[in-house]
Amino acid sequence: MIKIVIDQGNSAIKYGIFDKDKLILAETADGPDQNRLRKVISDYQPEAAIISSVTEPLDLSSLPAFSGRLIVLDNNTPLPFSIGYKTPETLGRDRIAAVSGAQALFPGTSLLIIDAGTALTYEVLLNGQHYYGGNISPGLSMRFKALNSFTSKLPLVDKQENCPLAGQSTQEAIASGVINGMVFEMEGYRAACLDKWGIDKTIITGGDSDFFARKLKNPIFVNQNLVLVGLNRILEYNV
Repeated sequence: MIKIVIDQGNSAIKYGIFDKDKLILAETADGPDQNRLRKVISDYQPEAAIISSVTEPLDLSSLPAFSGRLIVLDNNTPLPFSIGYKTPETLGRDRIAAVSGAQALFPGTSLLIIDAGTALTYEVLLNGQHYYGGNISPGLSMRFKALNSFTSKLPLVDKQENCPLAGQSTQEAIASGVINGMVFEMEGYRAACLDKWGIDKTIITGGDSDFFARKLKNPIFVNQNLVLVGLNRILEYNV
């Protein structure tokens, strides 16, 4: 079965075409580019679709090229794992999809899933069957912007590959404090998850995942399309 999965953010939309479990196309558009979507749908003729959106979701049923089954992911959508979150109605759809993607890649495994994007999120999946919960903290760019916005003299700094342990200029001090602080944070969560649940496998995704994966000490699996893989898993579970 050919399927299309759509991850619609505030400013960009990422979509993928799957043939069963195989991702055969992944693209990102700056906005809801329905002309491109119409062409992709026309070319691949998907039989089913799923949309995860933080805004008003695209209405694929209005596109002449699409006539298959459509699922809009929400807190009532059946999932291939149980939810331990106390407020599932507030749980981000992208977080759910990332957990689902991790489950698809490593079935039956307890996992820590890190999404290093606009926000830095951590998700805990136990035995491949139970989503325990997770954490949210500011992402890399957000931390740099916060230091610049909420102070009168600190400059806006961008990420850099090589950071000293202790900066010898204000620019270095900010870069080192933010980047090394996030690395220590991730390593700390990994150690705590190993101690509490025996989790020793971590998957990282998101725009800054490659950057941080190079800095983390222990082995880590990187998958930039984890959310798309997870949406496909949820779609297959429902259709």
